[in-house]
Amino acid sequence: MKNRPNVVLIGMPGCGKSTVGVVLAKRLGLGFLDTDLLIQSAAGATLQQIVDAEGHDVLRDAEEQAVLSVDAAGAVIATGGSVVYSPAGMAHLREQGVLVYLEVDLPTLLARVGDHSDRGLAKRPDQTFEELFEERVALYRRYAEITVDGSGPTTEAVCQRIEAALGG
Repeated sequence: MKNRPNVVLIGMPGCGKSTVGVVLAKRLGLGFLDTDLLIQSAAGATLQQIVDAEGHDVLRDAEEQAVLSVDAAGAVIATGGSVVYSPAGMAHLREQGVLVYLEVDLPTLLARVGDHSDRGLAKRPDQTFEELFEERVALYRRYAEITVDGSGPTTEAVCQRIEAALGG
């Protein structure tokens, strides 16, 4: 991790990137950065407000810009679920840190996310969560340097899996 001092979490909405990221940062003594919060701060709006007002493509563009602006050292970075649609963003994140895919199966995600209508998902209006899952899994697997089971049973357990995979 010395050449790339960050841990970058990728995965579907509901896989635990933000929750795990905060705990992992504490455990590793690192900072924490959430790119969804960068987007919201820059836009002055929630992710859902961006999607509602301007569409999912605008949210994806905003996410790419937020990711490309990241210049961190010694941080756990939680990304938005659609970050994998940006090859430039993913290349930048790979330069910044180790890409860790928090893999969670569809039934678990559906149970965690529930009504996803207010989550600010960057998906086509006609696309179901299930279709989004199928589309993105291949992208997460393509970019991941490390894949960790993010299904639990606890946040601490997921953090332990990440630390073990990082060699810590």
